[in-house]
Amino acid sequence: MDQNELIDKITKEVMERINAQNKSQSKDMPAEKQISKPSMTPVELAQYIDHTLLKPEAVQAQFEKLCEEAVKYQFKSVCVNSSWVPFVTKKLRGTGIKICSVIGFPLGEMDTRSKAFEARSAINNGAEELDMVINVGALKSGNLKLVEEDIRAIKRACRTKTILKVIIETVLLTEEEKILACEISKKAGADFVKTSTGFLGGGATVEDILLMRRIVGPKMGVKASGAIRDYKQAVALINAGANRLGCGSSVAVITGAAVSGGY
Repeated sequence: MDQNELIDKITKEVMERINAQNKSQSKDMPAEKQISKPSMTPVELAQYIDHTLLKPEAVQAQFEKLCEEAVKYQFKSVCVNSSWVPFVTKKLRGTGIKICSVIGFPLGEMDTRSKAFEARSAINNGAEELDMVINVGALKSGNLKLVEEDIRAIKRACRTKTILKVIIETVLLTEEEKILACEISKKAGADFVKTSTGFLGGGATVEDILLMRRIVGPKMGVKASGAIRDYKQAVALINAGANRLGCGSSVAVITGAAVSGGY
């Protein structure tokens, strides 16, 4: 089976599964019940949030503030570039807040061995979760084997309890490519699929989260990230199927303050 036939086969299988799920949901539950879920308190919402600082110009004082905010509001984790992992690990030791490092960020185009080295280094320095960027160019070229092996290499670098999230960069993908990226991530053993880096425009949408959740099923994680700037939007993404949010404006999201920026 050549590459194009494989892509068509995977896409067809996934769409058949999604359609079957939709029919089952429509039959068993009224439409308004399917999308109507309770809201949540700011304390509850905080436990969905990876408090994020990935700006290349960020200085030490900003990372100190990031850690202080994470402790104050009890966010699930802090998410930083790998060079800042030792610093935030030291700051957050004993707090119970997870340390998350991005890998191959923000383009995902680096050599697989380099990504794996960065992953091992981040873990050795205290990272408990990794958010890696897929090789988008390989996916769009139809080189699914490379995309899968790229993810598997980072998975092999992980320790038993390390959480691996795969950033598929939805803004650059067609619906078919989103399906393929989620399927490959699941097959390669990732724990989450994630929407965006936040660096290339676009951002998390309810439509993408609904699609991603349908593709990966109920057991795999789905992380929404990119341009999440208010409480209502955050809750809508969770209701759509996200069980983690990447936010550069986390405090504003849970306190209701106005936000104009992203990561």
